[in-house]
Amino acid sequence: MSDGTPRPTVAVGAFVFDGAGRVLLVERGRPPGLGLWTVPGGRVELGETLAEAVAREVREETGLDVACGPLVEVVERLTRAGDDLWHYVIVDYLAEVVGGAMAAASDVRAARFVADDELAALPLTDGLLPVLARAQAMWRARRTA
Repeated sequence: MSDGTPRPTVAVGAFVFDGAGRVLLVERGRPPGLGLWTVPGGRVELGETLAEAVAREVREETGLDVACGPLVEVVERLTRAGDDLWHYVIVDYLAEVVGGAMAAASDVRAARFVADDELAALPLTDGLLPVLARAQAMWRARRTA
């Protein structure tokens, strides 16, 4: 039962790579992080597993169907904007495209695969690059295994 006190939100993120090693990013269309680029993801709904949330969020934001893979990292993000506070505990996974067609939807402005050399030109969410590096290393290791 909830006493009405605000609590941190459990969320998921998906690190999806194409055959060229580019990462799937979305441009956020809502606060927090409006206009910033990040991996697709969002809140876990009541009764939904983490893997189900990964698949749903990627489909809602990009039109792509994914299979959820291994855990990459758990991160905590606190964002303040004026009197507003967002507190997320984000469980990030590798995921693999299994179908669908790319189309930015839901709460994002754009969705696309981005090469490493393009990352510096994009406004990214805070803390994305270190987690991306870990996800890339895991993705590469799985490809060569």
